[in-house]
Amino acid sequence: MEQAYKLEFATDQTGELYLNCCGCSKTEPLHSFGPAVKPHYLIHFILGGKGIFKFGGKEYPLEAGTGFLIEPGELAFYQADEKEPWTYLWVGFSGANAPALLHNMGLSTKHPIFASGQSDEMYRVVKDMMQHNTFGAANELRRNGLLSIFLSMIAEEVSIQEKEDDDKANTYVKRAIEFVCSNYCNPIKVTDIADYVCINRSYLYTLFQNQIKMSPQQFLTMFRIAKAGELLQLTNLPIESIAISCGYSDPLVFTKAFRQTKGMSPSKYRKEFKEGTSRHRLNDLEQIELFINQKKQ
Repeated sequence: MEQAYKLEFATDQTGELYLNCCGCSKTEPLHSFGPAVKPHYLIHFILGGKGIFKFGGKEYPLEAGTGFLIEPGELAFYQADEKEPWTYLWVGFSGANAPALLHNMGLSTKHPIFASGQSDEMYRVVKDMMQHNTFGAANELRRNGLLSIFLSMIAEEVSIQEKEDDDKANTYVKRAIEFVCSNYCNPIKVTDIADYVCINRSYLYTLFQNQIKMSPQQFLTMFRIAKAGELLQLTNLPIESIAISCGYSDPLVFTKAFRQTKGMSPSKYRKEFKEGTSRHRLNDLEQIELFINQKKQ
């Protein structure tokens, strides 16, 4: 008979990422689950022993230091070894951000298996979840925070190399674009973007040229200038303030970049807009954001 310690939580079902359940089991020989489905995402991580996981017509032999993902509504089966039954922990979770988060981690129905050398740390996190098991905002916030820590430990060791080459390239470019959208207002450089997505600058350049037909520097400049154009049209902020707001510490460098991109100075751009001769320019940022949204799909 399975010796299991488990908890299920009644939580808000509309959050971005929240814990549904967690637990730890020391199984008997040949103890099994399924074939059956779960209503939420479920990650098992093996602390000791061995077993098999069957999913999508494939069978995966697993041992300590490995784990597997079951997605909601997907038929799965897993069974402990006859001679060395496994001990595992599990975490069930849901939320609007869960699918994209798992995709970025490299886990999916195509790649449901992962490995980690952080068994002790992962066990401590799940134990902490179980110790804070009562109703209340403080405990719920702690459990959901621990869920993020648990997933981050898996993400550290799930290799993006497991993805297909095209998917891998798209992921790097998407992450780079998201970084620019969130940090264009800071004095970031291309090296900062490359460091964020954990690849070197030359490889990032190659991916951008292949994926969006421009360099990372060109995209960064284009996005900043589009944001600057919006501020020039919709606010009365001084040009120096707009420059700083768009990541340019030197107003002269900003003016030069703006002129090269728009064919006129920021002050002339603002004047033409106010005079009604260039209202179509308001669409510049909308076109860039449409382009970005297409890359995110």
